Amino acid sequence: MRKKTGVVAVALGVAAASLLATSTANSHGYTDSPISRQKLCANGTVSNCGSIQWEPQSVEGPKGFPTGGPADGKICSAGVTHFAQLDDPRGGTWPATRLTAGQSHTFRWQFTARHRTTDFRYYITRNGWDPSQKLTRAALDPQPFLTVPYNNQQPPSTLSHSGTIPAGKTGRHLILAVWTIADTANAFYACSDVQF
Repeated sequence: MRKKTGVVAVALGVAAASLLATSTANSHGYTDSPISRQKLCANGTVSNCGSIQWEPQSVEGPKGFPTGGPADGKICSAGVTHFAQLDDPRGGTWPATRLTAGQSHTFRWQFTARHRTTDFRYYITRNGWDPSQKLTRAALDPQPFLTVPYNNQQPPSTLSHSGTIPAGKTGRHLILAVWTIADTANAFYACSDVQF
């Protein structure tokens, strides 16, 4: 009887560990308006994306951007090695959402885990940046064009908010969305290619 109890206990332990690993891998969030690179990979619009196609919600790295966070050239992947395809500019050929500079746009997040949140911040590339290069801090306007405080609350499963795209933007740009988590040391990153 002892042997059977031990086997059952081990099996339950393995099942619990598997469940915890699965729930961690299936958590968090991404932007789908404007559509992010990870969502383009997940929905099959873009191929050769590696494992991000199964985990668009998992682009999580250190918070504190822009003084902290992922290293330059690894911002779109949040510095996660197996999501490095998100940092590849693909010669500036990622599908881009058409926007109008100086007008309001709705930004939407989809969440699979609703963490307590400090804020959401949106950055955009400077005029004259090179879309065929990996994203760096120097390529971004220094201040976010939109910051949405969230006061340590949990967002719903889908969250939208509106903000005005900076005037004077023309051609191809990249919007970096950063979701800063209040109760961990991390944030989630999403890069969206846009065309003005």
